[in-house]
Amino acid sequence: MHAASSHVQRKLTLLLAAHDVPSCPEQGALLIAASAFDKLPLVLAAFLSNERSQVLAAPWDGEQLDPWGLAPLEHWVRRLESPWFHEASEKLLFHFQPIVQLGTGQVYGYEALVRAQWNGHFFGAGALLDAAAAHGQARAFDALARRNAIVQGYPQLGPDQLLFINFAPGVIYNPEVCLQTTYAACREVGADLSRLLFEVTESEAFPDLGLLKRILERYRAEGAQVALDDLGAGHTSLTYLAELKPDIVKLDRALISGVHDSDPRVPLVSALVHYAHELGIRVVAEGIETAQELQLVMELGTDLAQGYYLGRPVPQPTGLAPQAAGHWNLQ
Repeated sequence: MHAASSHVQRKLTLLLAAHDVPSCPEQGALLIAASAFDKLPLVLAAFLSNERSQVLAAPWDGEQLDPWGLAPLEHWVRRLESPWFHEASEKLLFHFQPIVQLGTGQVYGYEALVRAQWNGHFFGAGALLDAAAAHGQARAFDALARRNAIVQGYPQLGPDQLLFINFAPGVIYNPEVCLQTTYAACREVGADLSRLLFEVTESEAFPDLGLLKRILERYRAEGAQVALDDLGAGHTSLTYLAELKPDIVKLDRALISGVHDSDPRVPLVSALVHYAHELGIRVVAEGIETAQELQLVMELGTDLAQGYYLGRPVPQPTGLAPQAAGHWNLQ
């Protein structure tokens, strides 16, 4: 273990001593015995967020460090804290949250949300994605999740409903190669790709706009639709929206949560909805939890909505109108 700067290296040495973690210098690094690994989360927690990426660790084979295993200590800690990941990822299951057409109250489709169970423990998407990254399995996990979402979710859809499937563009290096498992899953269940919508997560965190555009074009060439998530959160910028022109964009839930008539966010939401419509893009309001939020986003012209008020994620899509169907006379 070593740090990328002398300041952080001194801090590392002091923290190891403070937490009674024995260490010895070897090949410019500090060797830590496996018996002390349980103390490393405490050591890591004492670093500032901008310092953690500078604390690096690699396996020791008894004679030398493995340079191919060099990674931030934070990754190694997350790996040690998630020994369940490989077994849990073999038992993925999905819950499905309705996305509702405003104006009619009909369920337009369902977003497939990945889950897993292992030894009585239940893991959500956040824990699974973090563990996949820590174990160096982000690409394989993303492909596995897409495949399972289609196999488990598509046969349960009602007539004309769509299945929303999340994917992280950073794990796809070549659309022609990396999307083959997705298409194989479609063939397995006889899926009509026009009823699948692939939703990009963290699009702005993916710097290669050209590759992202090719990925979306590849999905569209097969007949599928595409969406961008979290417009207004910084993850999905107006530049990406104009360049990629997805079929659907989701407003970030921070723009919707607790919104009311005199809320200063209202003009921003209105402008984003208008801009998306000018580009021919439909808009989903995420995070709808109250009747007031639902009424306001309807008045602002959003096309679709999603949130606990309309329906929580469930193991099986019901194909029925959501619990708030009585509110559709608001528009």
